[in-house]
This record gives sequence, C-alpha cells and structure tokens, in this order.
Amino acid sequence: MTTTSKQILQPASWVAPRGYANAVAATGRQVFVAGQIGWNGQCQFESDDFVAQVRLALLNIKALLAEAGANPEHITRMTWYLLDKREYVARGREVGQVYREVLGREYGIAMTAVQVAGLIEDRAKVEIEVTAVIPQ
Repeated sequence: MTTTSKQILQPASWVAPRGYANAVAATGRQVFVAGQIGWNGQCQFESDDFVAQVRLALLNIKALLAEAGANPEHITRMTWYLLDKREYVARGREVGQVYREVLGREYGIAMTAVQVAGLIEDRAKVEIEVTAVIPQ
C-alpha cells in the first residue's frame, strides 16, 4: 500500500468541516475517474434503492482506482450528483456507513454535492466522480 502526500488546506479561523475537506493539495500521478453510477460491472442495476446505488457507485470507484494502483486514501476530490437532495440528507447516516465500509475513514477529500434534474441512465439516483493523486 502506498502512502499519500495530501495536505488539507484549512484556514485556522475557519470552522472545520465534518466528513470532508474544503481544499486539498497533492502532488503525484493524477487519476481521473468518470462519474460512476449504482450499477454493477455489467452495467446492470441491482437495486433502485438510493443507498444501495451509492454502495455500488463507490465500489466501482474503488475498483477503477485499483486499476491505477490507487487506494481510497489517494482521493483528493469527489463530486456527487444527486437526483434528490432530501433523500441524501434524510439517509445521511446510512450513506456515511456505506462510505466507511467501502472507502474507509478517508475524509481528507474536497467534496461537492449537487442536486441535478436528471442523469443519463433513467434508473440512476446518484453519480459520483473522483480525482485521485498517487504519490511518486
């Protein structure tokens, strides 16, 4: 397992965010993972449940990172595209549990979450994209 060379950027006078970072600096080989939705490697949905789709999207991300020799600790940026922000907020505890199960307790990630009008795949409820930096 490689180590990370990420630096969390946080002004001393700011309140620390919970579960993410406002900014991250890193050097190394960059890996850009396209938006992943909650289907399996054969592009088939196994569930229409929001949290189940989050789990599969995160598992897809983890598998793609492994192809580059990266681990979740190398993720520097993550963007979530959500169909329903209310469901995301209401099920936040479950989302957090799935996140920790799949990616561990890696919170040094600059995150953005936005509600969108729709995703390309009609059954998709969430799409997540990441950038990772592997130290050299």
